[in-house]
Amino acid sequence: MYESELERAHGQMLEEMQSLEEDKNRAVEEAFARAQVEMKAVHENLAGVRTNLLTLQPALRTLTNDYNGLKRQVRGFPLLLQEALKSVKAEIGQAIEEVNSSNQELLRKYRRELQLRKKCHNELVRLKGNIRVIARVRPVTKEDGEGPEATNAVTFDPDDDSIIHLLHKGKPVSFELDKVFSPRASQQDVFQEVQALITSCIDGFNVCIFAYGQTGAGKTYTMEGTPENPGINQRALQLLFSEVQEKASDWEYTITVSVAEIYNEVLRDLLGQEPQEKLEIRLCPDGSGQLYVPGLTEFQVQSVDDINKVFEFGHTNRTTEFTNLNEHSSRSHALLIVTVRGVDCSTGLRTTGKLNLVDLAGSERVGKSGAEGSRLREAQHINKSLSALGDVIAALRSRHGHVPFRNSKLTYLLQDSLSGDSKTLMVVQVSPVEKNTSETLYSLKFAERVRSVELGPGSRRAELVSWSSQEHLEWEPACQTPQPSARAHSAPSSGITSRPGSIRRRLQPSGKSRPLPV
Repeated sequence: MYESELERAHGQMLEEMQSLEEDKNRAVEEAFARAQVEMKAVHENLAGVRTNLLTLQPALRTLTNDYNGLKRQVRGFPLLLQEALKSVKAEIGQAIEEVNSSNQELLRKYRRELQLRKKCHNELVRLKGNIRVIARVRPVTKEDGEGPEATNAVTFDPDDDSIIHLLHKGKPVSFELDKVFSPRASQQDVFQEVQALITSCIDGFNVCIFAYGQTGAGKTYTMEGTPENPGINQRALQLLFSEVQEKASDWEYTITVSVAEIYNEVLRDLLGQEPQEKLEIRLCPDGSGQLYVPGLTEFQVQSVDDINKVFEFGHTNRTTEFTNLNEHSSRSHALLIVTVRGVDCSTGLRTTGKLNLVDLAGSERVGKSGAEGSRLREAQHINKSLSALGDVIAALRSRHGHVPFRNSKLTYLLQDSLSGDSKTLMVVQVSPVEKNTSETLYSLKFAERVRSVELGPGSRRAELVSWSSQEHLEWEPACQTPQPSARAHSAPSSGITSRPGSIRRRLQPSGKSRPLPV
């Protein structure tokens, strides 16, 4: 049985081996067939590659040549680049020079035309008699504080010195005046702008210069200055002395000075023995329509020392107080009245010119200035008088038949200067800091309104008189009052021991008793 099983298993194994042999032969044949097909494909691809290689060889040679050429160009590129840059720079430089030359020529022509336009405008203003307006911006000081509220809100036009720009609540506002002075401008720069106007009073014209602006904007500094750096007032008198000396061979001149203030709507004589005494403004009884102040003290000045004494005495009597906005805030309107009387020695022509230099008290908001009690009343009177000045300007601009000069002492006193018989200039003082932009905006708007007022050409006050009526060149008063004040021209009492009195004893009133026209 084992042998039969063994033979059967042997037979099955032989059958399986034969089947495996057949499978192997069949697989070999199939693999050989596939290999032949693949080999044929490979041969075909190889033939294609050989064909492509034969085709690409010329292109490869071309690329090689191009590559070699590019390598040579790259080696020489820095030199080419330098030459190209040099050439381009030369061309650009030449173009820039041409443009600069053209721009300089255009700028020169523009400035020449601007100066010509300004000259023509000034001449037109002179012929029309417009009030000239200049602005001066004070520097930012430590009193302005720090932070956003102390930043500068005022800018200037670099090509036009008559334009000023104000940034108010984030919006730029521009104003055009006759002249704008930046904080870098000196006292002499400002005076040079007004000195031609001042010298015209020697020729017999009435001249008025007044400073306007909020409190702390620098009005008193511009008008009075400091002993080391005087303002318009003292420089004006020094200029008048210089002009008078130049004409001394042909003309005989007398210069007299009065100083007054308007405090709480009361006119006071700052050179008088009793500065607190109330004065009144009157019409000349001669029917000329001119105004004068009976009893206003008039001193004849003949030297710079006399000027300094007058200013020192007048400044001592002027009312100033401390406020939140200004440590030495002027609480009154100050007026320096200079009268120049001259006689031509050869013809007998007599001229009378008046120069009114006015330092207005500063407008202020009571909430910001912290004014209380008497300071509050002062601020109310100041603002009321400045408001009256605004009403007068509005009436003059609109050419109303009635101009409310008598609404305040200030406008009544300035009536001659604002009614067409005077050359008038306003200096508007501007604070540049952010916290004062509302006041600065109001001041500049008011300045533009003032600038548009036409007063008419100023008239010269000259009279040809006979020599028989000019013995020793003694002057008659411009207008007589029935009872001229003796106080204004009497010598001071020897018993006065105060400092103002000691100054007064060094200053003697002019010899001829007469009320002083304003």
